[in-house]
Amino acid sequence: MSKMSEISTKPERSGRRRRSSQSQSVAASQHHMPAQSWGLAPLNDDQCQMIHNQALIILDEIGLSDAPDAVIDLLTPHGARLFDDGRLRIPPSVIERVMADLPRQFTLYGRGADNDLTLGGNHVYTGSGGASPKLLEYDDEGQACYRASTLSDLYQAARLVDHLPHIHFFARSLVATDMPDAYSLDINTAYACFRGTAKPILTSASSEQAANDIIAMAAHIAGSAEALRQRPFFGFNINHVVPPLRFDAASCLIIIQAASAGVPVMINTFGQLGASSPVTMAGCLAQTMAETLAGMAIAWAVSPDARAVFGPRPMITDLRTGGMSGGSGEQALLTAASAQMARFYQWPSSTIAGATDSKTLDAQSGYEKAINVSMAVQSGAHMITQAAGAQASLMAASMAAYVIDNDMLGAIIRASQPLAVNTSTLALDDIRQVAAGDGHFLGQRATLDRMNSDFIYPDIADRTSVEEWLANDRPDLIIKANARANAILEQAPISYIPGAADQIIHQDYDIKLQL
Repeated sequence: MSKMSEISTKPERSGRRRRSSQSQSVAASQHHMPAQSWGLAPLNDDQCQMIHNQALIILDEIGLSDAPDAVIDLLTPHGARLFDDGRLRIPPSVIERVMADLPRQFTLYGRGADNDLTLGGNHVYTGSGGASPKLLEYDDEGQACYRASTLSDLYQAARLVDHLPHIHFFARSLVATDMPDAYSLDINTAYACFRGTAKPILTSASSEQAANDIIAMAAHIAGSAEALRQRPFFGFNINHVVPPLRFDAASCLIIIQAASAGVPVMINTFGQLGASSPVTMAGCLAQTMAETLAGMAIAWAVSPDARAVFGPRPMITDLRTGGMSGGSGEQALLTAASAQMARFYQWPSSTIAGATDSKTLDAQSGYEKAINVSMAVQSGAHMITQAAGAQASLMAASMAAYVIDNDMLGAIIRASQPLAVNTSTLALDDIRQVAAGDGHFLGQRATLDRMNSDFIYPDIADRTSVEEWLANDRPDLIIKANARANAILEQAPISYIPGAADQIIHQDYDIKLQL
């Protein structure tokens, strides 16, 4: 098994962890342990080094086009060069400093310490995501329909995730298609997320103005700009590159703005194998690493202590159609290799897994999500977005899917935990006693004590006997999940925005969420 932590020589750094007495989420009292990586390694050490070396060549000899002036001004004093062809080339010496300086570990805060996520090490957290434009709904009989998603849907999704213990963070999963323009979409998306959950939040912005106003909104909620800097409870998902190798100017400026304010930045790169990156996985990985390293360099140039999450997320293209194939076996392999490369760099990392191609909550949805999320967990990505709720190649999200996927994630998380082998767990005394006594362990004290501590039980999955299942009129999983989601959302909502801050936000911004 490859140990990528032995490759890099950069010094250990850790983020500062602070506690808060602010209100906790509904799920905070429940057990939501992170998964743990076992270091699945599709690549050997030499292959990781080869991909890294190729990424350095791409940055140094090919570079990226369309760099905004602010990025040029940040990186050229450190040795980057703008050539006559308009491409900004970044030499290996700059990347070496980026690798040495940026934190290897920091905390992604929720509102309340029970929701804090420590990014780094072998902890793996699963969350929502997708920015889907449609909602997949089910009626009481399990009939499905698709419709355009709204701001209210996004808010309800945040509320639902707040109650589901194995979904650790909320990344914007639905597009509010009822917003009149991009700025209104950005502001109202952030507000709906901030109000709906106390778990760590990932949102996005399409302009400097929107990013600035979202940061100001969050500062009102935190109490001050300094309080937000100390415990930033959200981060920006930022796609700073349009593959192949072209900066997105607006997104680069948001990296600069967010890193300056101490807000975490998710440095995400979405190349599609065979379309916007090479058709070979090795070539796709090399280009993706180069593009993601360029974004990390921008964050580093703003501040060597920037809370930057390394987010290479190359996607598989079904070359028969040109469409994305997020549930394929190739996607699981490519994601695992990307996560392994993130371990090579030893930064907090994120990836996508769970982007099933299925249009409903069927067997295809289950097996595609399970294989992709499981491999992402075992390969060591620290944050897995789109792990719950996403359907139809990220074109839709489903409330019922969140509930079903929460069960799936609980099982994957439990399966990732290390096995305890010690005098107590070897249970020699229990074996001796039962062998000479009742002949079963059901009444043993240890069995009763460990019934709840050692097991994660599904919320809606069916473990009854065949006879019970038949007697209960063959309960359908989708119908049960839909009913469970509805029951949660029928509860009185909790607002995670203090009243005074909420009043200021409504005065300053055109908040359209109707409650």
